[in-house]
Amino acid sequence: MLVLVAPGQGAQTPGFLTPWLELPGAADRIAAWSDAIELDLAHYGTKADADEIRDTAVAQPLLVAAGLLSAEALGMRPNAVAGHSVGEITAAAFAGVLDETAALRFVRTRGLAMAEAAAIVETGMSALLGGDPEVTLPHLEKLGLTPANVNGAGQIVAAGTLEQLAALEADKPEGVRRVVPLKVAGAFHTVHMEPAVAKLADAARELTVADPTLPYVSNKDGATVAAGADVVSRLVGQVANPVRWDLCMETFKALGATALVEVCPGGTLVGLAKRALPGVETLALKTPDDLDAARTLLSEHTA
Repeated sequence: MLVLVAPGQGAQTPGFLTPWLELPGAADRIAAWSDAIELDLAHYGTKADADEIRDTAVAQPLLVAAGLLSAEALGMRPNAVAGHSVGEITAAAFAGVLDETAALRFVRTRGLAMAEAAAIVETGMSALLGGDPEVTLPHLEKLGLTPANVNGAGQIVAAGTLEQLAALEADKPEGVRRVVPLKVAGAFHTVHMEPAVAKLADAARELTVADPTLPYVSNKDGATVAAGADVVSRLVGQVANPVRWDLCMETFKALGATALVEVCPGGTLVGLAKRALPGVETLALKTPDDLDAARTLLSEHTA
């Protein structure tokens, strides 16, 4: 039983799209999507520097486009799908809830709306490595921070103002080894993103939605969602609510997952799975060189 997963913002690195554009038809697909959303995805995925692709309005559509491109190159159907944060939109396209162009247009709206919300107050996110949630969560509350991503495998991501994050750096919860600032431009999945919710809700009303054609696991609570309208409703509310990737991984386990493949730019979710899902084979699609190994894994682990 193989789960295909898509990473969230912060996974992007300069030039990561370059080798994928060498695949047959890939440059044409990226050009068509770029025209549809009025954003030069090829430029940002190949030539832009780290600061340029840190911009929320750029990073989010770029990640979804890369995930769709690499999944198409893989060319095989998984048993279930999920995505972390903006990766949920990628997963919704994998599951047939949205077509690819609609997914790109929706994520473009999401990125612009969240960038506008992030500009109101300077905010950010930091990953806490190690520690006990029963100790960490009350400590974050004391500092006024939100546990925006509860990722499992000993990782919680805190979000809030830059002053609050500086206080966290100076006063780590007991047991936390490191506090690592993330390559994002706002306090996503917190109350700071509420202004983006209404804009996404308006955009969602224009979507043509289908029910998932395979199990879709939601960040909200780890539930497997069967109705397309429910998937989209969750995508809208998700921007201002915590990501519960820990519960998603519990669902993968309950579904009997034996393997997990993370689409481009893979690595983050595979790292979490290696720690939280012992015995589950994992593979990250970083470049097209990883495709053959991923196809082998799919053939061995999908019914």
